[in-house]
Amino acid sequence: MAFLNSLDISGSALTASRLRMDVISENIANASTTKTENGGPYRRKIVVYEPAEQNSFRHILDRKMSENESEQTPKGVKVSKIAEDPSEFTPVYDPTNPDANEQGYVMMPNVDPIKETLDMMSVTRAYDANLTAFNAVKGMAVKALELGR
Repeated sequence: MAFLNSLDISGSALTASRLRMDVISENIANASTTKTENGGPYRRKIVVYEPAEQNSFRHILDRKMSENESEQTPKGVKVSKIAEDPSEFTPVYDPTNPDANEQGYVMMPNVDPIKETLDMMSVTRAYDANLTAFNAVKGMAVKALELGR
């Protein structure tokens, strides 16, 4: 049923958005962590999305030629990986910090709280949009069931 596919798509987007919010929260929480288990400062993490089903051109062409409607529905989105941001750390002069080098500089994480806040706002908007779509489809299903009474 087509409306169930819509629920699956919205559900996958809600799951992916929630994971992205968790990663952004982790980035903000570690914005001043100068020493991790690996020894260096905390490195910002980024969530990478991809379509839940990636098909080659040949696969799409075969599906279109077979006219099988059940296989032509999109599958939503999934998180392919959580990558580390390769940007440089910020040196801050603080000779009293135990993690300071010989010149008195401490390497701070590459987390920009403003950027993280903007990312969080973007994810919140995406989450709200998918939740609205989910509730609209659910409302349509309930109305369709009421017609059958």
